[in-house]
Amino acid sequence: MRPRFAAAVVVATTAAIALSGCTKKNESTDTAASGDAGSKTYKVAFVPKLQGVPYFEAMNAGGKEAAAALGNVEWLYQGPTQADAAAQADIVRSYIQQKVDALIVAPNDPDSMAPLLQQAKDAGIHVATADTDAPSSVREVFVNQATAEGIGQGLTDSLLTAMGGKGKYAIVSCGQTAENLNSWIEVQKAYTKEKYPQAEIVDIVYAGEDQAKATQMATDLMNAHPDLTGLVGECTSSAPGVAQAVKDAGKIGKVFTVGLGTPQAMKPYLTDKSSTAAILWDVENLGYLTAWAGAQIAQGKTIEATNNVSADLSAVTYDSGTKMLLLGPALAITAENVDQFNY
Repeated sequence: MRPRFAAAVVVATTAAIALSGCTKKNESTDTAASGDAGSKTYKVAFVPKLQGVPYFEAMNAGGKEAAAALGNVEWLYQGPTQADAAAQADIVRSYIQQKVDALIVAPNDPDSMAPLLQQAKDAGIHVATADTDAPSSVREVFVNQATAEGIGQGLTDSLLTAMGGKGKYAIVSCGQTAENLNSWIEVQKAYTKEKYPQAEIVDIVYAGEDQAKATQMATDLMNAHPDLTGLVGECTSSAPGVAQAVKDAGKIGKVFTVGLGTPQAMKPYLTDKSSTAAILWDVENLGYLTAWAGAQIAQGKTIEATNNVSADLSAVTYDSGTKMLLLGPALAITAENVDQFNY
């Protein structure tokens, strides 16, 4: 049992959503999810973009919790120590050789991952993606944290509200080929042009999954554009990185930042106002949903349009056309609610 937050701000609708407090996910009444612990144990492997960072470790914690609740799942977790597509591919090949029942990947490079997912399928392994997609692959389901529109618009609204609805801003992203990051950026470009005609994105740079590099790139952007008033950290390493750059430059209140940061990593920056907000979701719940989805496809079960996955995830929607299992709307994590998250 772990602390649950009581409420968080829903970005797309600006309404508060209530979540259950201190619940046990194994109290789910969903018979499709419960499994039969006395029968076969299904090996569900998850390969994140990068192992050892708070975000994916939180997903791993949620996956472990789901495996314990389901009773017939062995949760396997391994990722590269750097956000490297080749290193990630080696881990995927290893799981194919192990003949796991379900293989789920958050691909660093969706195009190069697609042939490997085909190879896994040909070996009789069920395949899926989570956190970031490989849409042109044979994946059976994509476990998505929130829609691209919700995340991209949430980032833009939070930043431009702080900037007074106008001005120049830049984006420090991470992996240049990451499908999820690129989809959010495309939304930010279009939404900024449509809703904030007096605002402009002046540059987009890529720091990999390196927080120190993100800080240096954000510093370079502020030096190259003295009239810059906003920065976006597009992933959980660049979000604290851009806030640190603003803090180091003594520009808190002059250059505003938002990003996709994990709550406790962002807490000091939200507190000192070098960051306005972190746009995110319950990452442990995403990991839980990932393990649950892996169990479903491993057992050949149908994912319904609405799924009662657990006490915390009682109405998870699935679109059969896109094969997308959606965790829910994006959330704005601020100085006021950051302590409701324990990772």
